[in-house]
Amino acid sequence: MFAESAFKTFEQVVIDYHKTDSVDAEMPNPFESGSIEFLLYKKCWIDSVQWHFEDLIRDPRIDPAGALVLKRKIDASNQHRTDLVEYLDAYFLDKYQSVLAMEGATINTESPAWALDRLSILALKIYHMDEEASREEADVAHREACAQKLVVLQEQRTDLITAIDQLLSDIAAGRKYMKVYKQMKMYNDDELNPVLRENKRKENS
Repeated sequence: MFAESAFKTFEQVVIDYHKTDSVDAEMPNPFESGSIEFLLYKKCWIDSVQWHFEDLIRDPRIDPAGALVLKRKIDASNQHRTDLVEYLDAYFLDKYQSVLAMEGATINTESPAWALDRLSILALKIYHMDEEASREEADVAHREACAQKLVVLQEQRTDLITAIDQLLSDIAAGRKYMKVYKQMKMYNDDELNPVLRENKRKENS
């Protein structure tokens, strides 16, 4: 099924990222550009880099100037993540555009691509929780607690994969329909963010 295949792609990304474990590494996407597999790989690569950005910025010894640079990178990464989710949803909208919704068809609380976004993050959680559950220098209590959390995450993976495939099946059959709202982020827009708007006004005055 599609979601299981997507999760395997996400797992591959996480493994590939940790071959260098560097936020500056080039993305080694093995799939054909423009394919759904290419997009899914790119999506999880963005998530993997951002996961480690978030680790770095929580360093209490971080240089303030460096923290600001890193914060800007996190903001840009968030925007790329959102843009790619919307691009993925465009793929599904195009795929199911000829499907006629049944009478009484319902809309889901989230689109297929945002559900896949959760699955991508879940692949990262599982990888890192498994790492903690087997970290030799950690004490037994820590490893056991992480092993218990890992079981829950694996159950969540099974449930989420099932739910995504069910959603896609329902859309394909017309039992559900897609309706995607663009993310109207205001803080990146120099006309909607009052701080950016004021800075722009001063620059132009």
